Amino acid sequence: MDPLPDSLQLDFLPLITGSFSSPARQNPTSPMIEAAYAQHGIHARYLNCEVSPASLANAVRGARAMGWIGFNCSLPHKQEIIKYLDGLGESASLIGAVNCVVNRGGRYIGENTDGSGFLISLRSIVDPRGKRIVVLGAGGAARAIAVELALAGASAIILVNRNKERASAVAQLISEKVGTEATVVEWKSAYRIPEGTDIVVNATSIGGYPNEKALVDIDLETLSSGMIVGDVIPNPPNTTWLQAAAQRGCQTLDGLGMLVYQGVASIRHWTGRSVEPAIMRRTLEKIFKVTS
Repeated sequence: MDPLPDSLQLDFLPLITGSFSSPARQNPTSPMIEAAYAQHGIHARYLNCEVSPASLANAVRGARAMGWIGFNCSLPHKQEIIKYLDGLGESASLIGAVNCVVNRGGRYIGENTDGSGFLISLRSIVDPRGKRIVVLGAGGAARAIAVELALAGASAIILVNRNKERASAVAQLISEKVGTEATVVEWKSAYRIPEGTDIVVNATSIGGYPNEKALVDIDLETLSSGMIVGDVIPNPPNTTWLQAAAQRGCQTLDGLGMLVYQGVASIRHWTGRSVEPAIMRRTLEKIFKVTS
């Protein structure tokens, strides 16, 4: 039989992308990314993978063997993943954490799109330039967000974390590399938000699935109506933390925006294509029954 003309050739080998995390079951990135692929005619798939810390090295080797063009990594891998990569992009090198791995000529390079994704989402409400900001946590997401806020001109950043040494490393990074005032508070009990704070961001996993009722240990009486309160958790979008802040008159920012914009950046890294964020946001809102 003669081969089909080029115009009729079928391609059953999509580009493969995905996510490595643990737990992975609650991660809504897959339908969000695949909605963008479908809308823009990108012949690719996105696989959500449960990868334990002990299996991370093997997962990366597997992705290499199967020719994945890239993948996201989430908790708890954003710093540990670095040892299995071939290099770091500028953002990941500065932040010291990776959430997006890109196959560049057979070399896996780590990038960080978390901080820029959060920043774009925040700017839909307010410009952080000159603002006094409290960041709860000191993990990969917190590092990325704190660095991006410093680069965006925040006047002062307070890092609140139970592990003081970990938070101090982030504060030192911000002070030395960016020059922004950064202080550390050891999180021993209900934290009191200082007067004059403009923005408070929960960059921990507290309040995310499957512990949706958990609330960050904050003295809620220190929240005021002039504050903007954000969360990085996408599932559920309206966390207990955001509900408590809204009840006190704060303007809130859910984690869906950060997820969408880091996804837009990840797809651009992997495919070179710019995708429309609206389809990704609509997909997530439909999943979580969010009314805009």
